[in-house]
Amino acid sequence: MGSEVTEMKRAIAGILLLAGLSAMPALAWDRDDGLRREMHHDRAKIAHDRQELRRDLYYGNYAAARHERRELRREDRDLNRDRREAYWR
Repeated sequence: MGSEVTEMKRAIAGILLLAGLSAMPALAWDRDDGLRREMHHDRAKIAHDRQELRRDLYYGNYAAARHERRELRREDRDLNRDRREAYWR
């Protein structure tokens, strides 16, 4: 009886493994579109942050400008990371 249970567990594990491997190409294909969409979103956020930085500097709100510069650096790093991932495959 113990060997039957072991064989059944192996069969179930094999079926789950095959199901998981069959889904991988679909996930990899969607990743390219998702990455492009994310890069576009990052560019839009950078443009918005630049506009806020200009506004803060114009009105003399230097603390907010410092915050916007930090956000810009973070968004630039994120965009560069996405570019590297997209184009260095």
